[in-house]
Amino acid sequence: MAIENGDFIKVSYTGKFEGGLIFDTTDEELAKENQIFNPRGVYGGDVVVVGAGHTIKGLDEDFVGKDVGYKGELVIPPEKGFGEHDPKKVETISLNKFEDRKATPGMGVEIEGKRGVVTKVIGRRARVDFNHPLAGKEVTYEYTIDEKLEGDVDKINGLLSLYTGVPEIEVEVEDKTAIINIPVALSFNQRWLMSKNRIASEIIENIGMKNVKFVETYPVESSAPAEEAEAESEDNDSGEE
Repeated sequence: MAIENGDFIKVSYTGKFEGGLIFDTTDEELAKENQIFNPRGVYGGDVVVVGAGHTIKGLDEDFVGKDVGYKGELVIPPEKGFGEHDPKKVETISLNKFEDRKATPGMGVEIEGKRGVVTKVIGRRARVDFNHPLAGKEVTYEYTIDEKLEGDVDKINGLLSLYTGVPEIEVEVEDKTAIINIPVALSFNQRWLMSKNRIASEIIENIGMKNVKFVETYPVESSAPAEEAEAESEDNDSGEE
């Protein structure tokens, strides 16, 4: 059946701009070849909910009506890609707000929660462009619809992978309640801490769950070694007297 809004699909893609330069891909080898590999990224395809805004508008709209196995190329204008370049997002910032109070053209920065690129430095002030790096640019995507997910557990894992970068997390579904067992390491993951509320909302809205439970289990160290050490210490003390 043709893909519709609300469907969970797994997609492999490569995004290019001016002159065929690759800026994003789900192909690990291609990412390494083009020096855009992210060791924390998940390669081999992304799971998205069609129409939910998980990717740029032009690509999201193009999924509708296609079948699983579809492979094609799409040219996307700025207004359906990363937006037009907005002059209001180019600001003059005092170097006092920069780390070490230094800035050079081309340097990426984050100031007051906004990410941008330094375009010019004049005296003790810098011009910073807070637009998306691809704002105002036409982009091209080559993509393949690999599969359509049907099971609730697979869909939940797809959303978890999309937001956390972790490919497989233990998930159970009982009476329309999603029970997600969170690995200890993920409890300290900044992406997870910032997105878990949104993940829960999307699971309820897009999969039809009534509740979402995040279960965090921490291993409890046995007290036996401490008790043994204490007993050994008492024995040693007794032998010295």
